Order: sequence, then structure tokens, then C-alpha cells
Amino acid sequence: MPRALSLTLLAALALAGCKQADPVRDFSSTEVTLPNGKIIVSEVETDRVDMARGMMFRASLAEGRGMLFVHVKSGKYPYWMFQVKIPLDIIWMDRGKQIVEISAGTPPCPSTSARECPTFGGHEDAMYVLELGGGVASKYGLAKGQRIQFF
Repeated sequence: MPRALSLTLLAALALAGCKQADPVRDFSSTEVTLPNGKIIVSEVETDRVDMARGMMFRASLAEGRGMLFVHVKSGKYPYWMFQVKIPLDIIWMDRGKQIVEISAGTPPCPSTSARECPTFGGHEDAMYVLELGGGVASKYGLAKGQRIQFF
């Protein structure tokens, strides 16, 4: 009987190892809950270099995915779309995770010169910025004054 139990445990461990990896969860990520209860799995960026890179060079953003930027302190943080290949909805939140600004359908910057790319948002003090695929903010009814939950 102990041998059968050992074989069963070994088989269970082997099958668990076959689980397909989730590339977003393989990095630092968190679940972000929108006001309507929809959960977005978001990569968390806290390092200045990673924050500057953001969504650059990515050809797509899967449904239910996003990127959450966590700034060290509250401030006015404009974002740009240099080398970003897809439209994004950019949502700024204050220290209490209340939406203070939204740039919906923010277009990619086709220029090869960074200085030719405009900035978006950064008009209100924010500590967190959430990037979602273009149209997601409207799809889920995100609006200034609502709270988003994470951490």
C-alpha cells in the first residue's frame, strides 16, 4: 500500500509540473479589481527603468491583462506612447486608489524620434497608473472618482 501511495503522489507531482506557464504571472503581477468586479491580471512595475519601458515593443495585450505602475510618491506623471504599438487606456489613481484621470484610446506614436511623441495625462496628483488595452475603460464603465482595488 505505501508503494501505491508513493506512485500516486509521484504521478500527481508530474502532472502538476505540466501546467502551462502564464507569462504574466511569471513576472511580478497582481490582481486588479475594477469597480464592476472584473479582475485584471497586471504586471507591476516599480523600477524606474522598467516603468520607462512599460508597454514598449509589445504587439498586443491579452484580454484581462494590464500593467500597473507604482510611483514612489504622489505627483503629476504624464505618460507617452513612444515605441508602443497598440492603443492603450491609461488610468491615473491617487494614493487611495481613486481614479483621478483617464486617457482613453491613447494612440501609439508612429514616430521613430522620441521627442516627436506627445505626452498624455499627468494633470492630477497620482501614485498609481494602470494601462489597459484601448477601449477597456469604456467597456467596463471606468470613470473619474471610482476606486480600483489591488494589493
